[in-house]
Amino acid sequence: MTEKIKTLRDSAAIRWLALLLLALAMFCAYIFMDILSPIKDLMQSTRGWDSKAFGTMEGAETFLNVFVFFLIFAGIILDKMGVRFTAILSGAVMLLGGLIKYYAISESFMGTGLENWFNTHLNWETGIKIIDGVLPFYPGMPASAKLAALGFMIFGCGCEMAGITVSRGIVKWFKGREMALAMGSEMALARLGVATCMIFSPYFALLGGSVNVSRSVAFGVVLLCIALIMFIVYFFMDKKLDAQTGEAEEKDDPFKVSDIGKILSSGGFWLVALLCVLYYSAIFPFQKYAVNMLQCNLTLSEPEAGTFWAGDSVTIIQYLIMLVVAVCAFSSNFLKNKTKKYTLMCVAVVALVIYCYMGYKGGTAQSIFAVFPLLAVAITPILGNYVDHKGKAASMLMIGSLLLIVCHLTFAFILPLFKGSAVGGTVVAYITILILGASFSLVPASLWPSVPKLVDEKIIGSAYALIFWIQNIGLWLFPILIGNVLVNTNPQGTPADELNYTWALVMLACLGVAAFILGIILKAVDKKKGLGLELPNIAPEKDIEEA
Repeated sequence: MTEKIKTLRDSAAIRWLALLLLALAMFCAYIFMDILSPIKDLMQSTRGWDSKAFGTMEGAETFLNVFVFFLIFAGIILDKMGVRFTAILSGAVMLLGGLIKYYAISESFMGTGLENWFNTHLNWETGIKIIDGVLPFYPGMPASAKLAALGFMIFGCGCEMAGITVSRGIVKWFKGREMALAMGSEMALARLGVATCMIFSPYFALLGGSVNVSRSVAFGVVLLCIALIMFIVYFFMDKKLDAQTGEAEEKDDPFKVSDIGKILSSGGFWLVALLCVLYYSAIFPFQKYAVNMLQCNLTLSEPEAGTFWAGDSVTIIQYLIMLVVAVCAFSSNFLKNKTKKYTLMCVAVVALVIYCYMGYKGGTAQSIFAVFPLLAVAITPILGNYVDHKGKAASMLMIGSLLLIVCHLTFAFILPLFKGSAVGGTVVAYITILILGASFSLVPASLWPSVPKLVDEKIIGSAYALIFWIQNIGLWLFPILIGNVLVNTNPQGTPADELNYTWALVMLACLGVAAFILGIILKAVDKKKGLGLELPNIAPEKDIEEA
């Protein structure tokens, strides 16, 4: 039966276009979020950032969100001002933070009076080791890292605000429809930003044979400008939708501080929030160190100078092949014609094999880790569609936690056994990274669509903000902890490509264990209290076949 179109939201093409705008904005934000991750070794050799400085700067992204409660204010702004205003505000704040970080990394900052000021100030120290280990600044931290940390704090405020805004926007456009599929698809596209970052950040840093890390950050800043443009275009689409529906998000049901108490009194909310912080803390901080971890545990052969594999063109070709994998794998989920469906799947598999071979021949850890989101792109629509029509969200979270544990323990204990075997180590790395990406896809398909089942619709923005705030505690803490673990478990002066990551990875695996235990508890609570987490998002009577 054909869906009757009354508003923009009722048109499948238009609501998916709205989703595409939001997803592209987050795609750009994800690239900037990890823009320095694949060049951690270059930051040490060109800017003097050791693992502690790198981890402290990366952890600073969420510092203001956690300790100044900016995310809580962002949720209030979202509930009071609506998706449109908050989207543009978040895009502008991300761009401001990105520009500051670019200046900190650039050579223009070197030798200035501002650099001297940062060298002599912000040397925070309490004398209490456990507190000093997680502060955003410390004595001896390079001035460029301090200013970059400040810029990253501002970017983090905008990025997390954008995250809750996008989630609220998807609920607005897809509630009662394919919401889990939409959320999963948005995250699948956004996470392609991780692969894009891993491939192009080193490409720009080493472009033309000279090392210049600021070029990588400049690439990210340009993409933040594009993200802001996407939000502006979305602004006009959303405004037209409200004109058609008569909704006035800014005026109806104004936010009250007492609403926070309603959210915090929900046991299901707390279980979902804790699952979120544990799961994301084992993924996002790991991404920031993953390339360096592979550099330390793989035997990679650099291609001969002057050959195709050593040229700049191989990076472009490899990225295009990666896009073929992503597009074909993702699109195959929406085809009903079996011949076309399986043809696209075969093309995706062949392209993935070619990509992996090129990553091996190129001899770079960043191109190997770039496969991280590819399997997720392929299966996220399947998982989202399953949750929409069959449910089982809590069960999926448990499966994701188990896969998380297996992957981190493989990186810690099995991958180092293949040191010296270029082929064996690369194969193990590829398989583990693909599975880790697949486990990550279970979260957006199952966790985020569960939030509207736990709180009233008018305070969804605040509920997402509180979850993101709790999540940000982990995203602030664990990059710093990983850096400190690396410093304390490796002899002083250990080269950047010879670090032992075993205990850092064991720490991340323990997060997976805790998440699995919480998943069991969540499933039991859902069964007892009837939260509906295991139920489908689309009721049978609303299961409409799209034209």
